[in-house]
Amino acid sequence: MEQWESRGHLLTEQINPNSLNLDQLNPLELVDLFNQEDAQTLKAIAMARQELALAISLTSQALAKGGRLFYIGAGTSGRLGVLDAAECPPTFCTPPELVQGIIAGGAAALVRSSEDLEDKAEDGAAVIAQREIHELDVVVGITAGGTTPYVHGALQAAKQRGATTIAISCVPAEQVEIAVDVDIRLLTGPELLAGSTRLKAGTVTKMALNILSTGTMVMLGKVYGNQMVDVAVTNHKLHDRALRIICNLSDISREEAAILLEKSGRRVKLALLMQKTGLSAAAGQELLQKHRGQLRAALQAYNQID
Repeated sequence: MEQWESRGHLLTEQINPNSLNLDQLNPLELVDLFNQEDAQTLKAIAMARQELALAISLTSQALAKGGRLFYIGAGTSGRLGVLDAAECPPTFCTPPELVQGIIAGGAAALVRSSEDLEDKAEDGAAVIAQREIHELDVVVGITAGGTTPYVHGALQAAKQRGATTIAISCVPAEQVEIAVDVDIRLLTGPELLAGSTRLKAGTVTKMALNILSTGTMVMLGKVYGNQMVDVAVTNHKLHDRALRIICNLSDISREEAAILLEKSGRRVKLALLMQKTGLSAAAGQELLQKHRGQLRAALQAYNQID
């Protein structure tokens, strides 16, 4: 894309006046300067609060109708998307296909630099076709500098297929235009190490993805209060967490919680519903399904009937 051959004007490529003597700082001065600059990430999130909220709303609505959430990016941006997607199944017990991360270069690019693969828009469009993305899906293109052809190609192809499109970038709209449904701009300013967007840009992107995925799962009923009641009980740590969640949200002992968890098929949300209503596992699961997995709604409905 010829208009981006010279990228020096981009916010993420500019020289940071606060770090002109970076190579002369001692370790403590380095840490202090990083800490000072990283404060910009919180401001950037605050400035994008409306767009982030809209992204959560649209994504949760799409997933509730049977859609999927895709993150797509190259380099650091792609790795962050894959990381967030990979963390959804253990945290929220979601199937692996519900939230997917796509990185230019595939799995190999997660551990070895492959930034040269980001320059082909047609590759981004091709992966959208390969994943059979459709109108119920949500595609989040992540590109710190806003110019990555791979991401632009993917977003354009996703839009043509009727999917909801979201962009996350760290440059102002007037520097790079991105035609999407939700345009999230996280403006953290020039990096301490000029052009190294794995720093503030990477940090703020991870923050935004945390908010988007967690907010979406809250809207889908994966959380009760502030606890992950759809946690996947797949190891000792998560088994302990499941028991503590049940104990925290009900007035029973850890031993009673362990028995209840097994009766529910190791499904924390169902175990809680059984404890609070006295329903069997089958009846409890039926009630949850009737209320789209929303524990609070299921409990309210039961109490009204009761």
